[in-house]
Order: sequence, then C-alpha cells, then structure tokens
Amino acid sequence: MKNEQQLGISYAMSAYLLWGLLPLYWKLIDTVPADVVLAHRIIWSFVLMTVILFCLHKFEPFLVELKTIMTSPKQLLGLLLATIFISANWYTYIWAVANDLVIETSLGYYMNPLVSVLLGIIFLKERLSIWQIIALILACLGVMNMVFNVGHVPWAALMLAFSFAFYGLLKKVVNVGALTGLTIETLLLLPFALLYVQFFKANVTLFSSGLSVEMALLIGAGVATAVPLLLFASGARRIPLFMIGFLQYIAPTITLILGVFIFQEPFTKVHLISFMFIWSALVLFSVAKTKSFMYLETKYFTKKKSFEG
Repeated sequence: MKNEQQLGISYAMSAYLLWGLLPLYWKLIDTVPADVVLAHRIIWSFVLMTVILFCLHKFEPFLVELKTIMTSPKQLLGLLLATIFISANWYTYIWAVANDLVIETSLGYYMNPLVSVLLGIIFLKERLSIWQIIALILACLGVMNMVFNVGHVPWAALMLAFSFAFYGLLKKVVNVGALTGLTIETLLLLPFALLYVQFFKANVTLFSSGLSVEMALLIGAGVATAVPLLLFASGARRIPLFMIGFLQYIAPTITLILGVFIFQEPFTKVHLISFMFIWSALVLFSVAKTKSFMYLETKYFTKKKSFEG
C-alpha cells in the first residue's frame, strides 16, 4: 500500500512538473498563430489517445462508452460544453505564452481551485466554512489589486481559471474517465481542426511534404497534452484527494519561476501583492479542511448559537 502511494506521488508530481514546464514548449512555436497550434494540438492528441487506447486494450470499452454517451442527451451535452471550455482554456494558454503573459497564466492556475469552489457553491449547492469564505475574499482582493493598480483586468488569468473550473465541474457531472473523456473531446473537435488546418491556414498545412522542425513540434503538442494527463490519472488513483490538492500548486509555481527568471517578464510590487493575496487564500483554504480549523469553527458557532438561544 505504501509503495502504491509513493508511486502515485511520483506520477502526480511528474504530471504537475510537465504542466509547469509547458510554457517552454509553447515558446518554441510561438511564431505559429495560437489558433493553428490549437488545431494541431487537437488533431495529434486524438491520434495519440487512439494509439494509447489500442495499446492498453481499451479501445473496445471506449467504443461501448462512446455509444452510451451518444444515446444520452445529458451526457452528450455535458461533454460538448466541456469540449468548448477546454478548447478555450488551451487557446488562452497558448496565446498568453506567445504574448509574454506567462506570469498571468501562473496567476490563473493559482486561482483555479478557488474558482472551482465558487462554482461548487453556485451549481452544486456546496457549503463553505467561514475560513473558506475568507479565502475567496482574499483571492478577490488580489484580483482587484491588479485591476486598480496595473490598470487592466487580468483577462488571461481569469479566462484560464474559469474555463478550467467549468471544465472540471462538467466532467464531475458527466463522470467520464480521463482517457475516454479526452479522446471523445478531441474527437468532437477533430473535423473542425482538420478543416481549419488544411484549408484556412495553408502556410502550416497538415499534409505538407516533408517534416519540418515546426511540424514536428506541432505533432509533439499531442504528446505534451496526453502524457501529463496519463501520469495524473495514474497518480490520482493511488493517492488521497487532499494530497492532490497540495501537489497541484507545483505547476503554477514552476510557471511563475519561468516567467520571472527565464522569460524576464516584469514582476512588480503590484504583482507581488496580488500573488500574496492569492497565496494567502490558498493556504487558508487548504488548512481550513484540517481538524484544528474545523474544531475552532464548530466551537465558535456552538458558542454563538448557545448565546443567541
């Protein structure tokens, strides 16, 4: 059991490490328009996922699940919406990296868990503790600090946080496995991606003669998409959810380091203050689930109710 957990930690950490380093890959092809990169990412992700399903002898179960989903309007609609949100997330991330907004992408993925909690309240009627409410307020203050002091709304960060949070919410409702989900999502987009690359962007065609470095990198986008997901899926099955919750901050931390020290993006005092608000919110949100904080909250409200009674 202990070995399985250690293996799970290794898989999950590897996934988050690769996700954190992903801006380095997108920078290699930042001369290619983000919409073209997105189309290739969809195409080659589908190809790779199909190969993986065959290799794992899961293609027939995949076809059975696909047939079930196609006959269920609720599941199909949920996957269609999930596909739209993950596409928006991928496009925003690729575009932001190409436009020197790596630090902002880091902010977006730090905010993502808090946005997911907010959506859980709105759509799943989940309840929050007083500490988690304070954490959300701190996150909002961090965003507002950038709006008022930098002079613009961090649209890329907000788009990344909300699109991925909605994607996670829909996947929770539809309840489809990681392998099946990504394969179906890319399958739904595949016809549009093929048409777009072949006919609307002739300078980077899919079936061009020869394999340039640029084309090889575009094909590699499928690997960059699928491999971390497979590692994450393998890790998530072996370790508890709270551990995933802590490990997920590896990726945006690496991305932030890349943005500041490798890509030399400006990191001002305003950025630092905003990040400190977000970091404080994440720390408070994480420890709010511990027994000590839950005890303090229970004790406080019990006293309050007794006094009011």
